Parts: sequence; structure tokens; C-alpha cells
Amino acid sequence: MHPNSQLPQKPETFRGLNYPFGRRAAPAPTEPVQIAPGVYWARFPMPMALDHINIWLLEDGDGWTVVDTCLDFAGSREQWQQLFQGFMGNKPVKRVICTHLHPDHVGLAGWLVERFNTELWMTRSEFLMCHAMVDDTGREAPKVALNFYQGAGYDEQQLQRYRDKFGNFGRYVAPLPESLRRLVDRETLDIGGNYWQVIVGSGHSPEHACLYCPALKLLISGDQILPRITSNVSVFPTEPNGNPLQEWLASCIRIRALLPDDLLVLPSHEAPFYGIATRLTQLIELHHRDLQALYQHLQEPRRAVDCFPALFKRTIKGDDLGMATGETLAHLNYLLHSHQILREQDAQGVYWYRQLPQYDSFD
Repeated sequence: MHPNSQLPQKPETFRGLNYPFGRRAAPAPTEPVQIAPGVYWARFPMPMALDHINIWLLEDGDGWTVVDTCLDFAGSREQWQQLFQGFMGNKPVKRVICTHLHPDHVGLAGWLVERFNTELWMTRSEFLMCHAMVDDTGREAPKVALNFYQGAGYDEQQLQRYRDKFGNFGRYVAPLPESLRRLVDRETLDIGGNYWQVIVGSGHSPEHACLYCPALKLLISGDQILPRITSNVSVFPTEPNGNPLQEWLASCIRIRALLPDDLLVLPSHEAPFYGIATRLTQLIELHHRDLQALYQHLQEPRRAVDCFPALFKRTIKGDDLGMATGETLAHLNYLLHSHQILREQDAQGVYWYRQLPQYDSFD
């Protein structure tokens, strides 16, 4: 049987948020710690800049419900094996819940589902989009995508880098199941005798599922609410005129109004914290400041790649380029959809953006 281990309480307040275990608290890799009755926090390391993901293990009768799974690589499979045989007491995983489609969350979902002959629980849009992106593995970059990034201002070297990296999404994703148990916004689940409600947000991904337990005063927030970093909100070649930033801001406003402020938020990255309304307000205000800065930057026509200095404090290069481009286009599309800027295409297929001077408010 697993030990009833708990992290010591080392409350720390930083930038309006309260971290009951401290900002840098983390369980050891094979020693999950109890956050609330029947709820345990595991942390898996990852070989990338964002070097970890939090996994939530929920006692569920004679087995476990797992929320998120980590990337599919040898180290994470080995860590899971140690958890099965140790902390989890060889009890079965009864369901695998994935908050959204990104590989650090869904990477080992198929492996866990097959191993335990169970179901994958996800929202429909996340499941279908994940399948589509995994299916790109091994394909050449499509012409529409190359046109998309050329339109953003990429030079030939940057386009070649995109060609070389295309299809990498599925590199760390085990084969996905062919079916799912669909999660729907505001539906309720019984996990270990506790009532959990699905709360769906959008913008970072199409239909991101959070899990809210009123009795335990917990929210498993995935990437929808992170305590320090801001989740990437991007436009991609598959929907070049989309407005995910509007969806993101609307989700932040909706969740802030929907949930009480005394919840302990269990994020996918970094440490649990209190202050959900404060953090959502910070995220909303951050994007409004970025929109204002971008609008001011467009006093003269600029390409998407020329807009990085308005949104980012660092030089954008290498692997940062794709995410920065998507994020910049999300902000540009927001301004376009609200008729605050104009977009014009030149003879080379490159888009140039400039402000309409009658707009000066982003509330």
C-alpha cells in the first residue's frame, strides 16, 4: 500500500498568490504526496525547457483514476512502472483522463489504456485534433502551412526549419485509442465517492477540460490556469483566421465568475496555489496590455515577425520561433476581428498589419 505522505506546509505568498507548500515544492519522482483525501500529486521530469509535468492520482474504489500522463519516452514509462508496483499498490488504473491534447498530457494515454484495458476520457475536440496532429508524423509539410508562415514573414531558412520539424508532434505520443469516453462541459463524475465537475475552457487548446471538486475545494486546472507562466495561445495553419485569444479571454472571464475563490488550484506545471480569481485577472490584464502594446507598435505597417518586440522581452530564435509566431498571430487576429487594425498582402504573399487610429481601448 502507498504511504500517506504529505508535503510540509511552507506557505509562501508571491505576486498575489498563496502557495501552501511553497513555490518550489515538488514530490520526489516515485513518491507522490497527498494533497487532499484520495488526491495525490506526482511529478514527472521531461527532457525539454518546460522540464516537468504534474500528474494527479485519484483513489477510485479498488483502483485509480489518472489525470494526464506525461510524454512517451523511456524515462516516463519506467517511472510509471515504479509507481504501479510501489505507491499505487498494483491496483488497476480504471480510467485515464487527459485535460487536453498536448503531448506532455496525452503522450502515454494510449499505453495506459491498453495496459489496463480501460477508457480514455477527453473532450471530443481535443481527441480528434490530437489524432489529426499525430497522423501528420512522417508527412511533408503541406503547401498551405508553408504559405501561412511565408505570410508571417519567414525567410527561406526559417521555412526550411519548419519543413524539417514538421510532424514532430507525434514523436512522444504512444498510439492513441480509436475511441474515447467523451467529457462534456459541466457534466459530473463520481471519482472515489467525490463529485467532480468538468469545466471546459478554450484558447490554449480547442476544448480543455478542468476538474472541479466542491467537497475537497480543489480544481485540477491543467494548462488552463498556471501560477507563473502564461499558457501559449496560438493561431496555426489549420485555422489561419481563427481568434483563439478571444476564446481564451472569454474562458478566463467565465471561469472566474463560475468558481469560488477559496479553491486550491492544482496546475500541470509548478506548485499548487490559492488565488484563482487573482490569477485569472492577471492573465486577462496581461493580454490586454499586450494588445495595447501591439496596437501601438503598428503605427507603421509590419509583418508578424516584426511584432515580436511588442510582445516578448527576449530575442526570438531557434525553437522559440514557432510558438512566438502563433502567439503573435493570435494577438493580431484579435485586433483584426475587432476591426482595430488592417491587414494587406503584398505580391510575395506576405501580410502587413497597421493600426486604425480611431481605436485606443482594449477593455
